[in-house]
Amino acid sequence: MAVEGGDEQGAPGTPRLLWAMTEKLALAGGIVILAAALLVCVSVSLRWTTSNSIPGDFELVQIAVALSAFAFLPYCQLRQGNIAVGTFTAFLPEAARSALDALWNLIYALTAAFIAWRLAIGASETIANGTTTMVSGLPIGWAIAAVAVMALLLAVTALATAVHPGRRSQ
Repeated sequence: MAVEGGDEQGAPGTPRLLWAMTEKLALAGGIVILAAALLVCVSVSLRWTTSNSIPGDFELVQIAVALSAFAFLPYCQLRQGNIAVGTFTAFLPEAARSALDALWNLIYALTAAFIAWRLAIGASETIANGTTTMVSGLPIGWAIAAVAVMALLLAVTALATAVHPGRRSQ
């Protein structure tokens, strides 16, 4: 059975726009991490064949991994892909488990909002200070700002799943 904006595995009732945004962001994160993997392969191959690597390759990989991780989280939340252990709640009725899930999704939303807020402050400071990577000289503030926006989207997504809990897996 299809639900508004989602599928039978995810949270029914969540807006289609949120599904579309999180899906596209996750795909972009996949492209970024694939590009980082290709960069590592090229850099290692160069190091093996010429004893030189791509300067600052580790900095680019660090940035790519951070961007990708936060790009995947909102989609994972909508798909209810986070690990959940129901050992102590398995005996509870479905309504109680759903209420508990909603509570934890709300806590997750608040935590993601806090992380987004602190990342936004960090981004503004690193942009103002002109902080760059050591080898490549790339400004890192804009990557931090992008992660802050993705953390905010995660907060919105977690709030949406708290309000519209999905079907539980048994």
